[in-house]
Amino acid sequence: MYRNDTIGPFFALLFSVALYLATYLDGKHIAALHGGKPPHEALSEGQIGLVAFATLFLIYALIGFFSVWLEGVELRPGRHVPTPGAAVTLVAVLLAVIEAALGGFFVRLMIHHLTVEPVSAAAQGAVFGAMMLVGAVLLAIYKKYYLGDEVLIEEEHSEVPW
Repeated sequence: MYRNDTIGPFFALLFSVALYLATYLDGKHIAALHGGKPPHEALSEGQIGLVAFATLFLIYALIGFFSVWLEGVELRPGRHVPTPGAAVTLVAVLLAVIEAALGGFFVRLMIHHLTVEPVSAAAQGAVFGAMMLVGAVLLAIYKKYYLGDEVLIEEEHSEVPW
């Protein structure tokens, strides 16, 4: 059967943390070379590369852990019908209400930005990012607890030698 383990994502997460730590220590080293205070630029080229690869490994680890949570460790043939409980439904409804409230707040923020005074881009991005995160959690809950799965096993009758 197909095994969906967490070994690869675990080591990717460890490697990601190590790269983030190396970026931090490199910044401390650069600051020490400049007399205790960092130079004018925020990140060096090496630090940008370390952060990029650390983020890559972090995303790989999160996708791996998320896959194990959604699909389980081992796929079993057959049809699987979910049975969501009242607690899951309550959480989904509360998240949907929070999503609608964030959407309304984002629209009011844009109207205020266009008519009264400019609103910082960080505030707009934070509200929109929160909307996207709540939407992603809602989709994950729907996939995990409300959407049925069907695993089909078929024999392969091809002429490929492997």
